[in-house]
Amino acid sequence: MRVPASSANLGPGFDGIAMALSLYATVREAENGDAIADEFHPASIAFRALGGTGDISVRTDIPMGRGLGYSGAVRVGGALLATVQQDASALLSPQWRQKVLVATAGLEGHGDNVAASLLGGVVGTNGTFAANIMNNCAVEVVVWVPSESTSTHASRTKLPSQVSLADAAFNISHTALLVGALNSGDLEALGVATADRLHQDIRFAAVPQSKAALDAGLNAGAICGWLSGSGPSVAMFCRAGEAARIAQSLPAQGSAKVLNIDTAGARLL
Repeated sequence: MRVPASSANLGPGFDGIAMALSLYATVREAENGDAIADEFHPASIAFRALGGTGDISVRTDIPMGRGLGYSGAVRVGGALLATVQQDASALLSPQWRQKVLVATAGLEGHGDNVAASLLGGVVGTNGTFAANIMNNCAVEVVVWVPSESTSTHASRTKLPSQVSLADAAFNISHTALLVGALNSGDLEALGVATADRLHQDIRFAAVPQSKAALDAGLNAGAICGWLSGSGPSVAMFCRAGEAARIAQSLPAQGSAKVLNIDTAGARLL
């Protein structure tokens, strides 16, 4: 299985909207000479949870602990590989895809990363159901990846258990605007739609270098940007043809990548 990375918590879409990106993990039945994923690997856990048998191997160019959906991608790969073992035609079944979504979202603790890796494109999800959001914006994606990693679990413990009605309403309205802007291709609306009041400021306080990278990209002309997942990577939408220039403006302390939105999702090689 070849599974794309993802950028989750897309702007105000905390735990609900994510986007698949052109970095990939490959999960397959182990062959002679392969490094075998141990039973504690997230791909192995998902593989066993869906009834997989035998050894598996994992290869990936998705960096771990950087907010680009490594664990979600390999969980989807493991779960789908188990599905293929039982019935290869099940990959085309919406019922099986929903089963994989629910299982991997449960293992991941949230559904946005796994939904994007499973379906590709920009996806909205509640962890049980997922649907693609039509993207008619002519944009390119730049991701800035620092050398430091972030623990998603540790990062989530710093978030408040309650938020104000004003902040909840702000995120709901901006999530609606984000979906509408993507669907209509309105870049001006997209430029304000990724604002957030639920988690980004708290998380940026722990990774000021990531906030500096985002500010640098916006100052160079990026349409908008957000903390990818729980960070420390940041992702940005740029107008077509501007991504390479904007990537060059980002801090040298990290790696700037110009990526595509993967629209295919997980697929059998």
